[in-house]
Amino acid sequence: MKTRTLATAQVPVIGLGCMGFDFAFVEDPRSDDPADVVREAIDLGAGYFDTADLYGDSEIILGKALKGRRDQAYVATKCGLAITQEEPLITVPDGRPEHVRAALDRSLTRLGVDHVDLFQMHYFDPNVPPAETWGAMAEAVAAGKALAVGASNATVAQLEEAHAVHPVHSCQSEMGLWSREPLDDVMPWCQAHGATFIAYSPLGRGFLAGSIKPGDVPFDQHDLRASLARFSDDAIARNQVIVDAIDVVAARYGATTAQVSLAWVLAQGDHVVTIPGTRRVARLRENVAAADLELTADDLAELDACPQPAEPRVRW
Repeated sequence: MKTRTLATAQVPVIGLGCMGFDFAFVEDPRSDDPADVVREAIDLGAGYFDTADLYGDSEIILGKALKGRRDQAYVATKCGLAITQEEPLITVPDGRPEHVRAALDRSLTRLGVDHVDLFQMHYFDPNVPPAETWGAMAEAVAAGKALAVGASNATVAQLEEAHAVHPVHSCQSEMGLWSREPLDDVMPWCQAHGATFIAYSPLGRGFLAGSIKPGDVPFDQHDLRASLARFSDDAIARNQVIVDAIDVVAARYGATTAQVSLAWVLAQGDHVVTIPGTRRVARLRENVAAADLELTADDLAELDACPQPAEPRVRW
């Protein structure tokens, strides 16, 4: 597996987003045991795992799966969102230093580790100055509880304020062929400041894998996608033009739609890595193979010309 630099570590260009282990998506009968997916990721050289304290029992599941193999894994988690209501789920940002400290300790306990490789702020709290929150993040590094710190879903202004306190080692945002907003500001900021850009949901929560068609998936009310306008039948139909364009490129290489989508993300810069999520070993293997797919300048220009998706991106 190819690697890229994140702070002082070398991380796989394609890792594994663990949100779906116990959060946001309903159980799929095709799913494998998450522990099998985790172990396969390590065996494939893709042992970079991204989770968060918000994601149900995902930290616990990941920690158990890593027993005996912690030294082969790069473990990242996040804090900064507090649940105020379970049904329907409502969260609010919490960037108070005391919350940051307590959240990290709880995450270490759930993961069963003495440190994480990357500790991230999920969302900055508009009621707490970023510098104040980042001071607590820096304390985690000084205490040896985190080897690096990153921001998620941050603006350039927030990154600047945090970076003045302690280096921002990474910034994680949704990015893919139907979420290209970071290309304009956050990704260039990362490149200019030596920070790694981590692209989450690079496959558009399954849509850019080409497997979701109008009427095919009646999303369960507990599935995150049921609440997103981009997953209405009308939006899926209108956004199919993006998948069709990806398919044209994929056919040239005998690749899958998902693999071309991931290769496009990785081609956006040498400071970019990505963490597609899956609960299936077969999908994991398919995703990991995208690391070896080299798109030409013409391929990239063709994909860049895809229209922006119907319906706006919703925070998640």
